[in-house]
Amino acid sequence: MPRSREENERIRQQTKNSISTAAMEVFLERGYHASSVEDIAKRAGISKGLLYNYYQGKEGLLAEIVRIRTDEIANVIETASALPSPKDQLAHIVEGALSHIVQNPKAYRFLLHLQTQPEEDAVLSKYSQMLNQEMARQFETQCAIFERMEVANPALRSLYFSSALHGVMLLMTVYPGYPVEEVKKQIIKDFCHG
Repeated sequence: MPRSREENERIRQQTKNSISTAAMEVFLERGYHASSVEDIAKRAGISKGLLYNYYQGKEGLLAEIVRIRTDEIANVIETASALPSPKDQLAHIVEGALSHIVQNPKAYRFLLHLQTQPEEDAVLSKYSQMLNQEMARQFETQCAIFERMEVANPALRSLYFSSALHGVMLLMTVYPGYPVEEVKKQIIKDFCHG
């Protein structure tokens, strides 16, 4: 019996996810430029030809990984912006950011690594800038939230909030057993109930 359209789409999406996860792992281990499509296909357990059915090479994979992350950030911000109170908005940002790290800590490490590459690297710099633009949009949204909360210096408070959140996100990826729930509660208490 032939597979349904939905089953084919599910298999396609699963394969794409497997490929992008393998690409992140290989890029983290070897660096983007030292990685090959063959390395990625081998890690994903597929043929090189099948990989090319989904992506146009290494840069296409990098673009997809960055697109997925910028979409995740945008989705968290858009959902937060629709909430009625600034405190609920900030709490949603904390929940959204940390839940993404719990689900895929390697993705955060990869993207942090990408953002710290030299600007002279034309390929990596392009994608780093895309991430930075989305994060700048998030920062501006946070500033507006803190303005509505009538804090003394909304930009500084947003910067402090982002610093605390990204510090927690980094620690979650490097320390096994990091007390995510306890720290999440503390961040929400410090920024959302003050």
